[in-house]
Amino acid sequence: MIQEWTDGRLDDFDRKVDQRFDRVEAELRTLRSEMRSEFTAVRGEIQGVRGEIQGVRGEIAGLRKEVSTEIQGLRGEIAGVRGEMAEMRRVMTQGLLGIAGVMVTGFVGVFVVIAAQL
Repeated sequence: MIQEWTDGRLDDFDRKVDQRFDRVEAELRTLRSEMRSEFTAVRGEIQGVRGEIQGVRGEIAGLRKEVSTEIQGLRGEIAGVRGEMAEMRRVMTQGLLGIAGVMVTGFVGVFVVIAAQL
């Protein structure tokens, strides 16, 4: 069955096409509005994250300063310990030389006594 396109049918078809395009356009407007509001929300969240990152960077900078101060303190303490160890080495060397001198003097004294008795 072949139907002819009458003016009435064409007008009806035109109205239906217009109605469908109106719905599509309305949906697109709604979608665009939703997308804008979501993008705005995402931008806000990104700004919040950036703020948090800046806070973390500040904390890291503070920790770096603290660690640097502690390291400088440790270096000072290590230098002090090295000085004390050098002083102990000097005192021990002097004590060893003193003991060796006493022993040599004692052996010489023993030899002198033995030689005097002979």
